[in-house]
Amino acid sequence: MPSPNTPRIYIDADACPVKDEIYRVALRHGLPVSVVAGQFIRVPQDPLIERIAAGSGMDAADDWIAERAGKGDIVITSDIPLASRCVKAGCEVIAPDGKPFTEQSIGMTLAVRNLMTDLRSSGEVTGGPKSYTSRDRSAFLSALDQTIRRIQRQRAEQKQG
Repeated sequence: MPSPNTPRIYIDADACPVKDEIYRVALRHGLPVSVVAGQFIRVPQDPLIERIAAGSGMDAADDWIAERAGKGDIVITSDIPLASRCVKAGCEVIAPDGKPFTEQSIGMTLAVRNLMTDLRSSGEVTGGPKSYTSRDRSAFLSALDQTIRRIQRQRAEQKQG
């Protein structure tokens, strides 16, 4: 059983293309994972992996994650408003393509998202998201591993200090 000081990985799971990769990395590092979805979602049978069916409300999964994730935890999401809430709570937030959401980047990312939403609602054709590639998967795995190692280093330094 991980200690309460162990970072937890929260997955915004409904549309996450890298769940299997997260499970492998988390288990290798012995980290607990909360797989949060609106409805039932299949997860591996492992005591480190918990499945949360947050309910079918509009932002039920997002709210569940935002209410629990905190400093030193890792949140995997492509949902920009959720990423913003988690960054403000001190979480490390990574998109499935490996792009980190940070205090420096989240404001502009949120502004661009809102602009695109406004353009789409006014009838402008803005195209959909680009397709997910093996390069995105590789960048994600690298970002996740680096983030875990950085958090573990910081926690080890805090224990020594």
